[in-house]
Amino acid sequence: MVRLRVEFTTEPFDLDEPPAHALAVREVVQSAALDTVDVGPFGNTAEGGADEVLGAVDALLRKALETGATRVSLQVNVLEGEE
Repeated sequence: MVRLRVEFTTEPFDLDEPPAHALAVREVVQSAALDTVDVGPFGNTAEGGADEVLGAVDALLRKALETGATRVSLQVNVLEGEE
């Protein structure tokens, strides 16, 4: 089974309080069937099986845009030796 890691951020940033899009996307990834999720003020990381990560990416992109994000930056990596 192929495992993936996704790293992502949403913008615009607000250093005083997380914006609605950041909170909504955080909820999406935390409720997804992923193995690990790490959320932070300047970026988020999640790992899991390819189907689960790709499904979460679809959901997080849609939710981010629905809730006011003007930019979503993400990177997806295949985890070596995890097949």
